[in-house]
Amino acid sequence: MTTALSVPATAGGNDPTRFDPIESWYPVFYIEDLDKLTPTPFTLLDRDLVLWWDTQAQAWRAFDDRCPHRLARLSEGRIAEDGLLECPYHGWAFTGAGTCDRIPQQLPDAKAETSRRACVKSLPTTVAQGLLFVYPGTPDLAAQTPVPLMPVPMVDAKPTDGWIVLNTFRDLPYDAATLLENVLDPSHLPYTHHNSVGKRSNASPVELEVVSSDKSGFTGTWAEGPRKGTLGRQDTTFIAPCLMWHELTSKQFGETITVVYATPTRKGECRIFARFPFKFANKLPAFFISATPQWYSHINNNAILEDDQIFLHHQERYLAHSGGSENFSQAFYLPTKADRFVFEYRQWLNNYHADPFPGQVFQPPLATEQLLDRYHSHTEHCHSCRTAHKNIQTAKQAIVVIAILAWIGMTILALSGGENALNLGSIAIGIVGGGALVWVVLNRLQIRLERGDRIPARNR
Repeated sequence: MTTALSVPATAGGNDPTRFDPIESWYPVFYIEDLDKLTPTPFTLLDRDLVLWWDTQAQAWRAFDDRCPHRLARLSEGRIAEDGLLECPYHGWAFTGAGTCDRIPQQLPDAKAETSRRACVKSLPTTVAQGLLFVYPGTPDLAAQTPVPLMPVPMVDAKPTDGWIVLNTFRDLPYDAATLLENVLDPSHLPYTHHNSVGKRSNASPVELEVVSSDKSGFTGTWAEGPRKGTLGRQDTTFIAPCLMWHELTSKQFGETITVVYATPTRKGECRIFARFPFKFANKLPAFFISATPQWYSHINNNAILEDDQIFLHHQERYLAHSGGSENFSQAFYLPTKADRFVFEYRQWLNNYHADPFPGQVFQPPLATEQLLDRYHSHTEHCHSCRTAHKNIQTAKQAIVVIAILAWIGMTILALSGGENALNLGSIAIGIVGGGALVWVVLNRLQIRLERGDRIPARNR
């Protein structure tokens, strides 16, 4: 196999025969979704972390989410007035380096906080392209390990050179490996995502070719490209262990890239960061995309993820029952080149022993209602959607209050029998009726921020 990727071999550790999943940078949050005033919990590779803003160093920190005193979750604590992370249980406070600054319970001349046992484990962090990345491996290797970035020029999280980038994320109820296997497969789009981002009528033979492959990932191409070749060639890149993108240049749409990060959280769970860079030949599409509220775009993004969320949740369990990834070529029947990237990814996973959860088993499958939950898997963690959800609830309450006041006013006017009672009463009825209609529309939007539709677009 040839080597074409320009990613240093330090990603995944120094053993050329093995890719160690912890020796890599992983995105954990968009910076815009983090609150500098509140600690935020996150689980990375089955390791509970707390993310918080260190005002003294003006930097994001990632600690193990447990106090060395009595193992309380630090994410339930607060950022104290002096900018330190304070444990909610007994008030122990920690600096950005993880050292303990104070223990309120000890005598003034005691120095228990100077012990190494009083420290919290701190993980390397960095911010790039608007994402907070965490390095869970050997701290000394963090600086030598490249941060996996999408191929778009950006300055201070803003794309340049005519690019616009749409972002979304979601906590998914299946493995990062299942997610990557899914997005590396372009042939499922016309069927799984029919009437959302695909059409069955666009389905055609898919001849994928792997161009290069090594420990750092692989590259490939689809010479004909999507929509029966009308858009031109599509190139694919997988940067191990968590990043992939499809790149397409066409006369109709300009340059478009589909970027996916798959951050493993626990066995059977991951967080997807989906980024959609566009560089249109015409400025009009860019205007409409930029003018669409982010929370509304996220509603549609969530619906697309739910097109395949339910069956992927079960699919990976069927694969596990058939021997797991090591037995994928027997469990899967892959007779066409449409599955070439899936085959290459599974082979890479096996050849470099890159399973982040070896020996672990899946939990029992979730109910459909849990698989379609949007609020806890996205909305509550997303600044835009969380704010929209709160504003919608406030607006609904205001409409109810206004409608009640209008109804009371109408009743009083009717009883008074004044000359304008009829006209004012009609206005009040209009307010109540109009308010009811707006309430229904807002309620539907609220529901769409909270849960998905059981019937996917392809089956309607």
